[in-house]
Amino acid sequence: MRPTIQFLYLTTLISNVVAIGQPISLAFTASTGGLRLGGNGSAPTIVIDSKDWPGVTRAGNDLANDFGLVTGTKARATTSTTGLSNVPVIIAGTVGKSPIIDNLIASKKLDASAIKGKWESFTSQLVSNPAEGISTALVLAGSDKRGTIYAIYDISEQIGVSPWYWWADVPPKKKTDIYALPTVKTQGSPSIKYRGIFLNDEQPALTGWVKANYGKYDSRFHAKVFELLLRLRANYFWPAMWDAKFHVDDAKNGPLADEMGIVMGTSHTEPMARADKEKVKPWDWKSNQSGLKKYMQDGATRGKDWETVWTLGMRGDGDTASPTLDAKSLVDVINYQQSILKTTLETTDLSKVPQMWCVYKEVGGYYQAGMKIPDDVTILWTDDNSGNIQRLPIPSEVNREGKAGIYYHFDYVGSPRNYKWINTIQLSKTWEQMHLAWQRNATEIWVVNVGDLKPLELPISHFLDMAYDMSSFTSPASTDPWLALWATREFGSSVATGTAEAMATYGKLIIRRKYELLNRTPFMLSTTNYDEAENVLGEWAALQNKAQTLHDSLDTATQVAFFEMVLHPIIAGRVVQQVYINAARNSAYAAQKRMSTNTLADDVKAAYAQDGVIQKRYHGLLNGKWNHMMDQLHFGYDNWQDPSRNSMPSVKTIGTTAPSTGLMGVSVQNSAASAPGDAAPTLAGMDPYTSENRTIDIYARGSGSTDFSISSSASYINLTPSSGTVSYPSGTSDVRALIAVDWAAAPSDLSTASITITPKSGTAVKLSLPLNNFAVPAGFRGYVESNGAVAIEMQHYTFRKSGSGGAQLEVIPNYGRTDSGLTLLPVSAATQSTATGPKIVYTFFSTTASSSGKVSVYLPPSFNVAPSTPLKYAIAIDNGTPTIVTPVPSATLGAMPTGWEDSVVNGARVVSTNIGKVDAGKHELSLWLLEPGTVVQRIVVDLGGVKSSYLGPPESGRVGL
Repeated sequence: MRPTIQFLYLTTLISNVVAIGQPISLAFTASTGGLRLGGNGSAPTIVIDSKDWPGVTRAGNDLANDFGLVTGTKARATTSTTGLSNVPVIIAGTVGKSPIIDNLIASKKLDASAIKGKWESFTSQLVSNPAEGISTALVLAGSDKRGTIYAIYDISEQIGVSPWYWWADVPPKKKTDIYALPTVKTQGSPSIKYRGIFLNDEQPALTGWVKANYGKYDSRFHAKVFELLLRLRANYFWPAMWDAKFHVDDAKNGPLADEMGIVMGTSHTEPMARADKEKVKPWDWKSNQSGLKKYMQDGATRGKDWETVWTLGMRGDGDTASPTLDAKSLVDVINYQQSILKTTLETTDLSKVPQMWCVYKEVGGYYQAGMKIPDDVTILWTDDNSGNIQRLPIPSEVNREGKAGIYYHFDYVGSPRNYKWINTIQLSKTWEQMHLAWQRNATEIWVVNVGDLKPLELPISHFLDMAYDMSSFTSPASTDPWLALWATREFGSSVATGTAEAMATYGKLIIRRKYELLNRTPFMLSTTNYDEAENVLGEWAALQNKAQTLHDSLDTATQVAFFEMVLHPIIAGRVVQQVYINAARNSAYAAQKRMSTNTLADDVKAAYAQDGVIQKRYHGLLNGKWNHMMDQLHFGYDNWQDPSRNSMPSVKTIGTTAPSTGLMGVSVQNSAASAPGDAAPTLAGMDPYTSENRTIDIYARGSGSTDFSISSSASYINLTPSSGTVSYPSGTSDVRALIAVDWAAAPSDLSTASITITPKSGTAVKLSLPLNNFAVPAGFRGYVESNGAVAIEMQHYTFRKSGSGGAQLEVIPNYGRTDSGLTLLPVSAATQSTATGPKIVYTFFSTTASSSGKVSVYLPPSFNVAPSTPLKYAIAIDNGTPTIVTPVPSATLGAMPTGWEDSVVNGARVVSTNIGKVDAGKHELSLWLLEPGTVVQRIVVDLGGVKSSYLGPPESGRVGL
């Protein structure tokens, strides 16, 4: 069953049962052979043997509480099966640790053969006569500690308790009846062995919240985090490091992690399970080797009895490069670290001791220079801190004993800008990168930097669900169905589809440029060209309206969770966009002497003030439960570091004296001119396939009021409105007139009409409107060029051809800045050729001939993850020889390729190729992706008419697609 179909099947099947992407074992109506576990006024007894792991008992008590949240009656937890003849029973335990479970296996009442000896696996099944007096019980058996814990929390999730019930205030879904189904559920080992998060860049928001609620990062705080991780089926944790020392801040922290089943680690700059704030001075292997050796030995001694993934190597102090380390001395460091692990852990075989070496920043240069890392150490490859993986295992590294993993980012402090306020993650992009990592055998560790945790509930869930069971995410279309399941679990099925659509749209809007990177620059050119600035703001407004409607349809309790995870990032994000976009429009309008310049100045000030209102609303939720979250500064960045305070961009106001030509001004799309005064601009041409609205802006350029009328030289041109009034300061200062053409009545081929805007007093403005009334050939399917440009979105292809060996070009829905992406699958495919590789064709019809056409391909800011086989694509027009393009320049590992910063800032790398002469008529643009990992998100064919803008021209008109 394909994963997308599987997700949709589950969505239909489970109704209110949502264990995302996992098989179901419960129902809420009676079924043949099922066991009623509870309902209104009743709940089961949960039996966990006293000899089992304490963390299992703890999870069992959580499940007992969860039954109370769902049914109104808390379940009872006990260690014995006696006296339970008249109550529903759940028995949970670990194979080899629980005598109750082992006895059921020995008596052949329970079959655990499918999980025995496996990592973090479990089975759940109804068992007849499991103990004297119990006719049937639901038995949850884990292969190890976490296997049992996941089995227990799986029941919690299915009955209606979200993993985010506390951290995002998702209300439990009430149930009147809960039945265990007569099915055997077996959950195998997770796709990724160690899966977790890194709390980092945690000031001011998370640290302020922790200090207000706990005083410090103590065991009470970590108990909440660890429970969340286990409910999300994670097992690995890097603790906060800016102003925290995990083991020192609270002596209970380490034992608590081990008890609950969390494997502890530390970041790339914190070796041997010690915190950055514990570092000895000077932090220099060359001058203070004895001090560093004691520091590292003490870390090994402290953590020797707890599950730990040991961070090896070292970097400079303060998350920087060391001025004295080189590849040779770093090998000495690692050799010493391994020697103390052998002696402290009393082993000669470190292959069974989890160790990782993170290839972060300058460390990559050591590796590329030939540094040899012990084979039993996991190489933790990294992204560029902005979600683009830099390197993955190559064939010679795939069979390393220590294997490989990924350190990824949803949050970052550093170049080109910090981003740590609210969610700026596109889930389809995360899927594309982590699917690539999974297929390239980086499967030992996945850890993601999540900053303050709280703003990133959605991408955390997505990331950890993939890490747990990537088999449900093999399709590029898996993200949207997953979103619908996530929304069903958190908010209910009534808003699931709408919420999934909203958050998919949000992902496209935010990947264009992160909030901290916003200023007026992206939209200065596009305040005129393609109406881009206004259109972007309109997209945000439409998204906010959609989200607000969904929010308002929910009950009061669910509205809180919806606000935290969906509505808040949308309305808070929209405000930031509004401030910067309208500041850009304010500047552009001032040059045109529009009186709406002053209105926009007021709008920017009001929107900037609204930002504080939204933050206050967030802080006031649930009597201040989340006060200090979202404290992060997010306005006024001019370099990578946080500004000293939020600051509004400057705005202009203009005087109210009208020019001598009169009060009325006129402007049109794709021109900054303001007539009369400037030469009257020519309107952009129209044809029957033009995808954009064609408009005229009539506005006041001073204080006063004037009526105007709009007329055309041609009866087949309709203008709405055909008359009106512009007035300032009272009344309407700007009127937008829409142009429509009756093509059935218009002359064929090329013609020009005139449109005259005549004020009651003042100078009239006469505009020219080029028209091209043509029809594409019968049966044509494809795009139609307009004004010298063809803008193509990847999902709207004419046809595609498979390659040899099963290689395919697949669409990634809701990927990139505008619509969709295209990638080569499977990722395991060999390098392709234009002769035998898969090809996709985009047909377009052009009325414009060009002697020097150009094709611009929009790609994500990806890296050549396999240096010897860099990303590669080819393009061709019609039967022309394909042009092969290697879009990403080679770079030293740890360094950034040419153009990296611009591509990360803009959310796209744009590569242009000259295609020479293009005649008028029908054409086929062929695209080949020649290397797995290559993704394209948009194509623009420039036949001489493409204008400067941020996103490129809007998608061209389509026929038959």
